[in-house]
Amino acid sequence: MATTGYGSHGPLTGVRVLELAGIGPGPFAAMLLADLGADVVRVDRPGGPGLGIDPAYDLTNRNKRSVIVDLKAPDGPGTVLDLAARADILIEGYRPGVAERLGVGPDAALARNPRLVYGRMTGWGQEGPLAERAGHDIAYIALTGTLSLIGRPGEPPAVPANLVGDYAGGSLYLVVGVLAALQHARTPDGRGQVVDAAIVDGAAHLATMIHGMLAAGGWQDRRGSNLLDGGCPFYGAYETADGEYMAVGPLEQRFYDEFSTLLGIDGEAPDRSDVTRWDELHALVADRFRARTRAEWTEVFAGTDACVAPVLSLREAPHHPHLAARSTFVEHEGLTQPAPAPRFSATPVAVRRGPARPGADTEAVAADWDVPGLGGGGGAPPA
Repeated sequence: MATTGYGSHGPLTGVRVLELAGIGPGPFAAMLLADLGADVVRVDRPGGPGLGIDPAYDLTNRNKRSVIVDLKAPDGPGTVLDLAARADILIEGYRPGVAERLGVGPDAALARNPRLVYGRMTGWGQEGPLAERAGHDIAYIALTGTLSLIGRPGEPPAVPANLVGDYAGGSLYLVVGVLAALQHARTPDGRGQVVDAAIVDGAAHLATMIHGMLAAGGWQDRRGSNLLDGGCPFYGAYETADGEYMAVGPLEQRFYDEFSTLLGIDGEAPDRSDVTRWDELHALVADRFRARTRAEWTEVFAGTDACVAPVLSLREAPHHPHLAARSTFVEHEGLTQPAPAPRFSATPVAVRRGPARPGADTEAVAADWDVPGLGGGGGAPPA
């Protein structure tokens, strides 16, 4: 596809992405592509977004442009297909069959653009007994066994926000999939295809190493009993005197030796390799951490290889000296937010513009993508 003047930053400059508006993992995947330089056009529906927050704060719509198209209007599907004919990637997150019923499914889109990569983001996938059912992150990670890994023994599983399912198992796998398919489509004999990204598939895939350890007898199939799930006394979080927490992770012996010396337990701690004494070691470590504040322990472990860090809140994290030095968080138009990642030496990425307002870019997109009917058929932005 021809490069437009928009999105002239990042390794995906010149790639056009059409996003059919949704919530959760689809918008985040499209944001990641936009962060990497793609020209992402989001097709919003009349009446505004469904997320329930002011669009000005929906950071998953940063670096994008928005048009409004009513897919239920007579000319709506045709307008979307006109856009798809000029896109490299299309992303939608409807339940299976909905895009087809709306007239913008993969068969219709690929007929207009045989090299189009059609990315489908769902929880259960395009087929299977649960494909038609509603769901959310917690159900997807529950069914795959991933949720069972998180939390303390004898207590309900801990809910990891919606990061493991929606964004790790969903968005990131969709992005990998559509970029791999785009590479194929751009080969001399390449063609477009459908990418079926299901959160259950991605969330299961994330636990590949754990399944290997389970098969080898190195992982117990119950939470809070293993090296990396909080069962290990030298891999977890401990409360401090002021009610805050420190994260501890000195898995290697040399790091553990430094940790135990700085914590002041090296002369009395039981052998860390004796799993039968892990409870005793955990109690000792917990007791020591409760003796000082988070700030005091942070100072103790500063500049060491003990693999200890303070547990910071969302508002505290941007001010940590290391993250500040790397500009891991940036401020754009008054909103503090995570910076685009990863980083590129030759094609740097950046937050170029704030969240797209629904319908605000209709005329510009109509001109850039050469879709004259977009302005007339798409409707006006909501007041």
